[in-house]
Amino acid sequence: MSLTGRFLMPHPPLAVPEVGKGEEKKIQNTLDAYDAVAKKIAKKTPDTIILITPHGVMFEDSVSILYEDNLMGDLKKFGVPQVKMNLTIDKSLSEKIYELAQKEDLSVSLTTKLLLNDYNASPELDHGAMVPLYFINKFYSKYKIVHITYAALEDDELYKIGAAVNKAVEEMDINAVFIASGDLSHRLKADGPYGYNPYGEKFDIEFLRYLEKGDLNAVLGIDKETVYNAGECGRRSVVILLGTLEGMKFEGKLYSYEGTFGVGYGVMEFIVIKDVSDTDISLENTVEADPYVRLARESLTYYLETGKMLKAFPEYVTQEMKNLKRGVFVSLKKFGDLRGCIGTIFPVTESVSEEIIRNAIEAGIYDPRFNEVTKDELKDTDFSVDVLTEPEVCKKEDLNPKEYGVIVRNLGRTGLLLPDLEGVDTVDEQLSIALRKGGINQKEDYIIQRFEVIRHKES
Repeated sequence: MSLTGRFLMPHPPLAVPEVGKGEEKKIQNTLDAYDAVAKKIAKKTPDTIILITPHGVMFEDSVSILYEDNLMGDLKKFGVPQVKMNLTIDKSLSEKIYELAQKEDLSVSLTTKLLLNDYNASPELDHGAMVPLYFINKFYSKYKIVHITYAALEDDELYKIGAAVNKAVEEMDINAVFIASGDLSHRLKADGPYGYNPYGEKFDIEFLRYLEKGDLNAVLGIDKETVYNAGECGRRSVVILLGTLEGMKFEGKLYSYEGTFGVGYGVMEFIVIKDVSDTDISLENTVEADPYVRLARESLTYYLETGKMLKAFPEYVTQEMKNLKRGVFVSLKKFGDLRGCIGTIFPVTESVSEEIIRNAIEAGIYDPRFNEVTKDELKDTDFSVDVLTEPEVCKKEDLNPKEYGVIVRNLGRTGLLLPDLEGVDTVDEQLSIALRKGGINQKEDYIIQRFEVIRHKES
């Protein structure tokens, strides 16, 4: 038996009436959605609830499955020690998940009280688990629990851990439901817990829309800058949940979304439309990088690992990349901030592919504005590749900083600026920066050329 239900549930302690003391009524839609989901779970009468939380004891390099006979917790940190729970852990299912994860060489640990003693911690129910379970317990409480705390691992590993969870449930043939506990952006309002950031609303809108559509590729492809600036805690829980849906076509049913207190609370059910395990709907087949940025990333990665430049083109490199000769810029951004950018106005190699391989290394190692990129940084770094068209001589009035890049020349001095750069909104700003980069005085005579770029970015 596969999982019989999958849900995203937020965990604001204020939603619990004993904590909220009336304030919880300001998120009534969320409360109603909690009850709707809880009633649905009660009808399924699960033997076990598997819950992923961001607020248990978290290891840096391993997803943690608590492994004791019982698990207790209360909300005394939020002023109501009388709200408490004592749940039985499903040790057999916990062991099975761990066993299957180990076979796949995934970073998962069975976490005992003895192990946590070394970290001056103890196994307990955190509020990320207790808040969703508080509402479920109103309607159903005859279940055991598998308590999992995620770690800051790569998406593909979290996804595979989710697949291992579903496989364990199938092999043990038990009735289980899965809850991804997590809030969305914490930066929706200036008076919210982390202040306001426009990326907060952007993340919540995109994340929920893609989940409703069942678009795995789009969910995992939300750019790192948006994710980082959103200040969320639910994305990784959901990535593990999505892994439990490997080989299945699904859609998300959104019960409610509210941002009343500056934090996004989304309640969603994930509904399996069709088992399509024979048609390659999986992480490996949906998340496929653009070949230009894939080559840039692999070039720098290979160099950092071996100290050598790629000699042979990988099989995904297209004929156009092999045959076309163009100038190429490779840019690196870490959490949205520039980390390196090197390029060639005119090609210095025999193909775009060679240009990318060369300039990716140059951007990561030899950009004089930055220290060398390290291998550990790569997971947090986004690559983009700009392929330049042939420059053409033009007049100032022919420029458009959003559409065209600009090259200025005078007596062997050259300055270049790529198009569509943040903060460069006028032709005068574009020319001023390009002249400064070329060491050319604005009062001197200079030649202006414009060019377009074909921009390739990681999803």
